[in-house]
Amino acid sequence: MDDARKIKRTATGTCPASRAEDGTWQVRGFAEARAVLRAHDTVQAGLGIETVEKTPAKIRRPVLYRDGPEHREHRRQTARYFTPRRVDEHYRGLMADIAERHLAGLRAGGSAELSDLSFGMAIDVACAVIGLTESKPGIRRRLERFFPEKFGRPGFTSLSGLYWMGRQIQSWGSIYLSDVRPAVRPRRREPRDDLISHLIAEGCTDAEILGECLTFAAAGMVTTREFICVAAWQLFSDETLLKRYREAEEPERLAILHELLRLDPAVARLRRRTTAELELPGDVTIPAGEVVELLVDEANADERAVGAEPLSACPGRSLDGGAGPAVLAFGDGPHRCPGAGIAILETDVFLTRLFALPGIRMATAPRVGFKDAIGGYEIRGLTVTTG
Repeated sequence: MDDARKIKRTATGTCPASRAEDGTWQVRGFAEARAVLRAHDTVQAGLGIETVEKTPAKIRRPVLYRDGPEHREHRRQTARYFTPRRVDEHYRGLMADIAERHLAGLRAGGSAELSDLSFGMAIDVACAVIGLTESKPGIRRRLERFFPEKFGRPGFTSLSGLYWMGRQIQSWGSIYLSDVRPAVRPRRREPRDDLISHLIAEGCTDAEILGECLTFAAAGMVTTREFICVAAWQLFSDETLLKRYREAEEPERLAILHELLRLDPAVARLRRRTTAELELPGDVTIPAGEVVELLVDEANADERAVGAEPLSACPGRSLDGGAGPAVLAFGDGPHRCPGAGIAILETDVFLTRLFALPGIRMATAPRVGFKDAIGGYEIRGLTVTTG
């Protein structure tokens, strides 16, 4: 069977849902994983929830860590920032300008590391959507420090834990003082049409706005950076698919990108905790109080949903069971990624311009790092050259 994936992860089993040796439930079937994501009797159990739970109870949690009616109401009120029409009318031109600005350096210098270019693209687009438009110089450096390639576990019981706790607090403070506060102050005086202004209108404190901004930074900057890199790597490695991408109209290009994301999801591990007994397809019952780990990369390759040759790149493939084009790469249910349309469009805007450069080629293959907590990847060292 042809395996077009660039990120080689080890399959953990074949049963759609089973209990692992550590006591967690592992779900690798599409229908079963979607049922968990759509269930209302679950709460967040991953993506840094341990750190969030240490914050004072009076501070409202970022939307990623909320569930139930409060979460649904927040998503309803902020949905207008992510509608297809808004993405097309408000962000498309902005994305084009940002892509041209970052690719200008590649044109001038003849070579660049793709992860640097893609991170600049992702930062600028996300900042515009969020409202972080008055930042002091150095936002990229601050974000790279907050989201390092290797991250230790903060705590108070070891020197390493104390170091990472201090570093994390310092990073929070730096981003607040240099990025969040400069954006909040003018919007408290004169609201604008962006997410920070909405949070202010909801009565959020500066600390709560900081938490929301960091959550959106992780989702809108870090994961998009990596997907742009892995999609480019895929296309550089497949001349036939690259030719098709270059010649296609936008709908077909987006179908190609969705298929590449299906194969190599930027977040491949999601965790939920059941708050009541949960029934899954196939007569599987998960008791209340259990941690459920969703193996997104395996669910995305479930032949029952994606058909034959699930590891091949087949844009526009026939999908069963109501699966979307990226299957579960953007999640599903109440916590489905609200910025999915933004991420795919900005990737296309950037890559169409990258691959239009005369003589563009991949000069060095990348190295791949992993973030085990989320099943994510980091693409570094992929150098592109022109001429």
